Amino acid sequence: MTAKDNYIFDLSEKVTRTPVSYKTRYGIEVSADLYRPADFNENGSYPALVVGAPYGGVKEQGPGIYANELAQHGYVVLTFDPAYNGYSEGSPRHLSSPDVFVEDFMAAVDFIGTRPYVERAKIGAIGICGSGSFALSAAQIDRRIKAVATVSMYDISRMHKMGFGDSMSDADRAGFLDFVAEQRYADFETGRPGLTDRGAPIGFDENTNPIGIEFGEFYSTPRGYHPNSITQFTITSAPTWMNFALLDNLSWLDGRPILLVFGDDAHSRYFSEDVFKAASEPKEAYVVPGANHVDLYDKTDKVPFAKLNDFFAKAFG
Repeated sequence: MTAKDNYIFDLSEKVTRTPVSYKTRYGIEVSADLYRPADFNENGSYPALVVGAPYGGVKEQGPGIYANELAQHGYVVLTFDPAYNGYSEGSPRHLSSPDVFVEDFMAAVDFIGTRPYVERAKIGAIGICGSGSFALSAAQIDRRIKAVATVSMYDISRMHKMGFGDSMSDADRAGFLDFVAEQRYADFETGRPGLTDRGAPIGFDENTNPIGIEFGEFYSTPRGYHPNSITQFTITSAPTWMNFALLDNLSWLDGRPILLVFGDDAHSRYFSEDVFKAASEPKEAYVVPGANHVDLYDKTDKVPFAKLNDFFAKAFG
């Protein structure tokens, strides 16, 4: 892993990767990677994709795998660490916010759309897991994003508000909000925000929640481990997600196509299925046989790269 500088994959000889940085409208400097075909021509005109990480993930994991593959199909691809996370700026560390994480996508479009070799009419977004909802939410209000593909999408605002499988009761929610209110006092007094438990437990076993095992097998083993991806956020981040819905304005996509990719064994598939029902045409759901939620982060034999390439090729004309 050291030889790869903590990237969980090997860079193709057909692709170049360049570290870049830029600021969001909040003034936070984002750490990003720009992937280009090895035969890239500075005077050319290329379609571009912005790829967001799973909620709790970083650019050296799944986003880089997607960029590494899609750059071989002739795309310029930008991956990035979310603000307050990874190598991006922002304090306190590991804060999360619907507005900030949606802004990350729009700031990525600012950057990639000002590269002279990128055709602005051909900029798309891919969101993996939680960033699927961020990409869709950004596209609702940023018409520069011409097409969106989500993979193993999580609606993070719905997850916080309703719990996994929409299982949170009103009483549970009230109790949790009381807990967070007390945590705010503690954070204020200590100046050190408390963090949630790891979403991907370390040392999991057969008694661990099955969803925790699935995430642990990726984030907490050599398969997907990255020191910046601790799968924890500040506890006091959660209420903001509960208070602001990400996907209430899908109709504003107004003819821009959506592709929803998910595994047939994914615990999260209901998020994608519900977006598919709510979204206007053109839209497509693509089910990957035998895949769970996390398989589509990194298993290149299961990720439908040909389908993604075909989707964006058609969307861009």
